[in-house]
Amino acid sequence: MIDRLGPPGGDPAIDGPLDDRLGGAPANVACGLARLGTSVAFLGRLGADAIGDRFATLFLQRGVDVDSVQWDAQRPSRIVLVRRSADGERQFRGFAGDEGLGFADQALASVELPKQARWLLTGTLPLAAHASADSLRGAVAQSKARGIALAVDVNWRPTFWDSAARPDAGPSQQAIELIRPLLEQAALIKLAREEAIWLFGSTDPRAICTQLPQEPDVVVTDGAEPVRWWMDGASGTQPAFHPPQVVDTTGAGDAFTAGLLHRWSASPAERVRFASACGALVCAGAGGIDPQPTEAQVEAFLGGVS
Repeated sequence: MIDRLGPPGGDPAIDGPLDDRLGGAPANVACGLARLGTSVAFLGRLGADAIGDRFATLFLQRGVDVDSVQWDAQRPSRIVLVRRSADGERQFRGFAGDEGLGFADQALASVELPKQARWLLTGTLPLAAHASADSLRGAVAQSKARGIALAVDVNWRPTFWDSAARPDAGPSQQAIELIRPLLEQAALIKLAREEAIWLFGSTDPRAICTQLPQEPDVVVTDGAEPVRWWMDGASGTQPAFHPPQVVDTTGAGDAFTAGLLHRWSASPAERVRFASACGALVCAGAGGIDPQPTEAQVEAFLGGVS
């Protein structure tokens, strides 16, 4: 999808200038992993339109496998209106581009996981539409049958579920009932602090782990506050890193997720430290993809912080 960024302090629906950036959590993470040097495939559906063409070029440039990308001739790629505060924090304020049939991502059909896949990473947004929800459940069933680890970044966005919802609204009971079975199959769950409270009544990663039958690894982020984690039977915290200047926080969590999976073979503390640096560096530029760092840039950044 496109993140249509309004001017700091303005409304992207009526104010200018506007800054259109390629984005969406799955694409952000895929491009972040590719830039860090991890092989990755994008499974999704785009409109056969100018936005889709831009993504095709981007994925080619980054080296993202697009064999499973679907193209929709009837529904457009989604445009998300993003309101930015003066300090770079953002809120999703609705959508543009719908021509009456919804958006291409909502019509995602069945997908086949790549043969060499080690992880299937998803958010919860596909569960908000019937077709994409069925596709996601099918992909999760494939991952279970083939021994592919499932990672879930909750990434709660109320306006995707209800266009009239407040940007800060939590999930309804109906949404929770759709999300919970996905969480009960995950090997790794990443949540923002407020998501952890809404879904589990706790911000303690270990407590969240014990509420689920498979006892997954859990990471809880909290914006500029320390990250808390429970992985490999151990717990820890990681203070947030801060770039010299925050331009836009869009995609910071996705860059964190990319860094976490990229460094998965390292110790939990090293995984989270590297991931936190990835998230911080993305905040120094506009959009969720363009500012993503290379591994060398992350290492250089970490070399300059205590």
